[in-house]
Amino acid sequence: MSIARNLTRIFAACFTLVVIAFAAPAFAMSEGCSGECASCHSITLQEASGLLKGIGPVTDVKPALVRGLYEVTFEQGGKSGVAYLDYAKKHIIAGQVFDIATRQPVANSAQAKQEQKTSKERLDPATISTDHALVMGNPKGKKKLFVFTDPECPFCAKAHIELKKLASLEPDLCIYIKLYPLKIHPRSFDKSRVILSRNAVELLEKSLAGQALPAATEKDARKPVDDTIKFAESNGIYSTPTLVLPDGRIMVGYRDAKAMQELLR
Repeated sequence: MSIARNLTRIFAACFTLVVIAFAAPAFAMSEGCSGECASCHSITLQEASGLLKGIGPVTDVKPALVRGLYEVTFEQGGKSGVAYLDYAKKHIIAGQVFDIATRQPVANSAQAKQEQKTSKERLDPATISTDHALVMGNPKGKKKLFVFTDPECPFCAKAHIELKKLASLEPDLCIYIKLYPLKIHPRSFDKSRVILSRNAVELLEKSLAGQALPAATEKDARKPVDDTIKFAESNGIYSTPTLVLPDGRIMVGYRDAKAMQELLR
């Protein structure tokens, strides 16, 4: 099966491969190497387009922030996505890259530039709309926790299990789940539309478990999802899961129930 057909199957099956980025280089540098990988390795836009033929038009290719990989920006279904190609040009990686030390996602180049401009440590929770948010825990709870979640994010799936535990540990907590589909998951946008139009936590849980959802139709509004994406990006939120605590602190990444409970104190 060709690389293109493999990738099509991967995206269709909503499969995400996570790569751990080590502090040391991912490969041994040959004697005389300057350490500037781009000086020894190169790829053209035309070559990248050929490798991803059948997946979607390649709009940009450049060395990734992680050594040994190219960052490939492509379009699929009218949306932009990012994948990674190894320097040997034999493997395509679809998914986020995580730093092993911090356990946080490594931004792609375009994202990193944007984060440098707009990244925040806090925001006013009162500015987050509770409209079109899924609710867990106590709807009348005095404590309010906002969680930005992607329906296809494997770490969001783990976090969701912990949020249910947290709700039982904190009876006065209302958890608002804002669906934030990332561009690396092309099918998440339509899944978010379907979930929100039915206001169904159960559908979110099905998606997080890798189960199929009903196909989106014209009745499933796009605006609520677009509004969340716009709000998140304008406030320096680029990854999922991301928590916004009652005091406005922004916390990126998976945490278990006990860790989240400590943050609420």
